[in-house]
Amino acid sequence: METERLIMRRWRDDDREPFAAMNADAEVMEHFPALLTRSESDGFVDRIEAGFEAHGYGLWALEVRESGEFIGLTGLVLQTFEAPFTPAVEVGWRLAKAAWGQGYAIEAAREAVRYGFDVAGLDEIVSITTVGNTRSRKVMERLGMTRDIADDFYHPRVAADSPQRPHVLYRLRRGQALMA
Repeated sequence: METERLIMRRWRDDDREPFAAMNADAEVMEHFPALLTRSESDGFVDRIEAGFEAHGYGLWALEVRESGEFIGLTGLVLQTFEAPFTPAVEVGWRLAKAAWGQGYAIEAAREAVRYGFDVAGLDEIVSITTVGNTRSRKVMERLGMTRDIADDFYHPRVAADSPQRPHVLYRLRRGQALMA
């Protein structure tokens, strides 16, 4: 898929090294429980690719059209951990620091959401993050997603004593207009 400035594509072997560097960057991973080793990062890519095969969608590798630079991922992922709203399809993103603040996350997320509704036939798409992740929450709000505080939850895959355990849930239903 393509947007004005990005190519959203399946993963290539040469994406693995810059993706592993992102996953080992403390700023990029600030709102995740832990940094990933190279092996864990490669395993994540393998699971992403398996998701494409199983569901027809997934977390696409992001490439800047003009330069061909790999800058991260954006896409759709089936969440099945135990929570009141699961199973659910989540739109998510993770970008290298150099790509922050340029509107790439919202640009790619809009295309992923469009794909989810128009191609995959989903009725609802959610997005989750830690309470303190204001950058991602702004992207969710710019997408037109809404939050009901009653949907906030403690992520079951995050340690009970972790400050990252409290999460917020945003929703977007088919037919809701995407924000510009």
